[in-house]
Amino acid sequence: MPAAWRGTRFSAGDDFPLLVKFIFPKEMLSLQVHPDDAYASIHENAAGGRGKTEMWHIVSAEPDARILLGLKPGSDKKAFLTGLHNQTLESLFQSHSVHAGDTVFVPAGTPHAIGPGIIVCEVQEYSDLTYRFYDYGRVDARGRPRELHIEKALQVINFSGPGGTIVSPLPLNGDLKSRSLLAACPFFATERWTFDTEATAEVSPERFELLAFLAGHGHIRWQDSSLPYQAGESWLIPASLGRFSLHPEKSAATATSLIRTYVPNLAKLKAEIREANIPEAQAAQVIFA
Repeated sequence: MPAAWRGTRFSAGDDFPLLVKFIFPKEMLSLQVHPDDAYASIHENAAGGRGKTEMWHIVSAEPDARILLGLKPGSDKKAFLTGLHNQTLESLFQSHSVHAGDTVFVPAGTPHAIGPGIIVCEVQEYSDLTYRFYDYGRVDARGRPRELHIEKALQVINFSGPGGTIVSPLPLNGDLKSRSLLAACPFFATERWTFDTEATAEVSPERFELLAFLAGHGHIRWQDSSLPYQAGESWLIPASLGRFSLHPEKSAATATSLIRTYVPNLAKLKAEIREANIPEAQAAQVIFA
C-alpha cells in the first residue's frame, strides 16, 4: 500500500492492521477463544504471530438474540473440562441479550460465541487465529467434525479476569448530529456516525480510516472529486486525503449511518476527549488501554 494511503505510522513492510467483517449467523457459532499477541508471537508465528482482540457492533437483532461472553465467576479449568466432557459447557458462560445498537468489546482470552438472529459488524486485529473448543457436533461437507483446539484454548482462556463487556457508547462533540465512540484500544478505535445533513471530517496523515456504511446513500466529496456511497459498502479513506465531506441524499428514506474505524494514537484520543470536557471516568468505560 502506498505511503500516501497507509499513513506515516505504518512502514511499507507492515502487515495491514485491521479487519472489518459482517457476520450473519443462522445458528449458535462455535464456542471459541482467541490468543493475545504475546502468545501468538511465540506459538503461532507461521500464522502471522498476531493475536485477536475484537469488538462487535450489533447492526440488528431479533427479539430473543443473545451472545455468550466470558465464563461465570468461579469457572475454573476443572469445571471447564467437566462441562466439555458432559456437553454442558454452555451453562458456564455468561449469556447476554443483545439489541440493535449494542457494542461488545472482546479482548483476547475471552471465550465467546455469537448466537443466531443477529447481524454483527466486527472490528478486530488482522488475524484469523481462532481456537474452537466446542462445535455442537457439527460436521463439514465431507461429514467430518471440524477441528477443535482444546489444549491451546486452555492455555489462553482468561479464567480469572472480567473478560469482555457490553459497552455504552461515548457521545463525542463535532458537526455530526450523532457521533459516538463505541470502543478504543491499542489495536483499533471505532465510532458510529449518524446524520442526515452534510458532515465534514479530516483524516490524519498518520493513518488511513475505514468507513462501513450501514444505512443511507449520498456522496463523498474531497477537493474537486466526488463519488457516490450507499449502504453495504466499505471504503478505505487514504491518510493523505485530508478534509472530506459526506452529503446524504435529501431524498433518502433513512439517515446515513456508518461505522468508522482506524488504528488510534490513544494518548491523542484521550487528550481530545479531555478537551471536549468529557469526564475521564466516562471515557474509561470505552477506552481499553
